[in-house]
Amino acid sequence: MKNTRAAVSRGLAAAGTPLRTPKTAELVAMRLRRDIVRGELLTGDVLPTEAELMTQFGISRPTLREAIRILEAESLLSSRRGTRGGAQVTGPDIAVAARYIGMILQMQGTTLADIQEARMLIEPICAGLLAERHTAKDLRDLRACVEVLHRIADHDATAPAPGAEYIEFVAQFHRLVVERAGNRSLAVQATVLGTVIAAHRAHTAADGAGPHRYGADLGSLDELVGLIAAGDRRGAQEHWAEHLRVTGGGLLRGRPGGATVVDLFA
Repeated sequence: MKNTRAAVSRGLAAAGTPLRTPKTAELVAMRLRRDIVRGELLTGDVLPTEAELMTQFGISRPTLREAIRILEAESLLSSRRGTRGGAQVTGPDIAVAARYIGMILQMQGTTLADIQEARMLIEPICAGLLAERHTAKDLRDLRACVEVLHRIADHDATAPAPGAEYIEFVAQFHRLVVERAGNRSLAVQATVLGTVIAAHRAHTAADGAGPHRYGADLGSLDELVGLIAAGDRRGAQEHWAEHLRVTGGGLLRGRPGGATVVDLFA
């Protein structure tokens, strides 16, 4: 084993790959991250005191605090002040991942058309799976979300563009479709893409021109819920693909070829 490791090290060195020994704080953060991911530390758990953690890991206070900051930056921990303070486990947040990935996409000049195309490949599949696998609770939650959207639309019927509340509940409907489909890998990817698009919509809502077509949008959501309730996988998948094509056209309207780079920091 030792000879194998030495050979690998020589090979990496020969290839010009720099080798860096992780800092102690990174190793401590890795250990805590592993415990969180494996469920040995649960959301809401409070870590032991600084003194206890310093003794457990045999490290100094500055090193421990650096490790905590690493995990705070990843939204795995949050620090609480006061007598009951300490570092509390918050668990992975997909919104954080979406912001980070969205930033990478924006820095790479990714267009709205590119993101919308990826979304159209994933979400209809999820809609079809949900038609096959849905539960009574899934249907209740989808219908409740649509009911809220109808109330918002009735109030904002003449608005030139959807407001923040409407955008949020539309995003929630999309999340329900992908999260309840039963495939976690697809759900994570679709949720990230949907969150990026929702963030872009929120920052560029003022670009809307003319009254928003709430009725057409909501009628389409109602139809999807009906297809899911009927267990019509093919119908749900095809309908949701068409819905995304139409709504995507609205998103890209006035932007030839979808050339506008996604903007999360307008």
